[in-house]
Amino acid sequence: MQAFRNALQSKLSESVSVAGVTLARFIIASPIAGLYLWILYQINPVDSVSLSTGFIGFVSAAALMQIIATALMVKLFQLQNYAVGAGLAKSEAVMAALLGSWFFGSSLTALGWVGVLLGTIAVFILSGVKSVRQLNLPTVFLGLACGTAFALTSLWVREASIALQLPFPHSAAWVLWLVITLQTLILSGYVILTQPSTFRHLLKYKKITAAVSVTSCIGSIGWFSAMSLQHVAYVKTVGQIEVFFMLLVSLIFLKQKPKSQDAIGLILIALAAILVMLPH
Repeated sequence: MQAFRNALQSKLSESVSVAGVTLARFIIASPIAGLYLWILYQINPVDSVSLSTGFIGFVSAAALMQIIATALMVKLFQLQNYAVGAGLAKSEAVMAALLGSWFFGSSLTALGWVGVLLGTIAVFILSGVKSVRQLNLPTVFLGLACGTAFALTSLWVREASIALQLPFPHSAAWVLWLVITLQTLILSGYVILTQPSTFRHLLKYKKITAAVSVTSCIGSIGWFSAMSLQHVAYVKTVGQIEVFFMLLVSLIFLKQKPKSQDAIGLILIALAAILVMLPH
């Protein structure tokens, strides 16, 4: 879903501002997430939810940090060597492992660490890095900052899900709905104040905007559910199979042939996913 969403966002960005494209991710995702939560309660009613101060703090921090991470990614778009920065931004798996073990009480096995590091190397290879000379301080800083921001977002999402003390998948569904709703309010307020005409542009391209929101929401249901069950670093490593679908979209729709380094990267991602999914 994330691979398709990225392709749709790329198409939408040809006619809509960066803020508008970002808002498209959430603009109708909140009602979809709310409907998903309602359906869960119809299938399996559980105890009423109790929103603690800690839970609200985790949700707010996750919502704001994801907006910051997205802004840093947009900044990476503007760099000449964007691919290198994007590769560094995908360091979120290893950053989640480090931050999780230091501050969030997560502990990975030796095999898990190998899988996380393999996945990070794979994404870096796929980004097209051929020489250390391609790296410069602004690119490295922005890429790592972006990866760290995405990692913190995911870690706080997991903490919020655990703090809610509800059974799976209800806990993840509550976190998803609240995070998306908060992000929609924040981004809508920003667009209203700075570029109100953006709403007209989104309405003009309503089919693509709706498709972006739907694919984004379905993808987020998967992310949030998985992160409520397992360490973020493992989830992000397995989630790097997104790259395979991105290459598939590129091959089928853009008619771009994969490079030899793409095959190497995909093999490493497959190995990384197998390692982190083995019983620990």
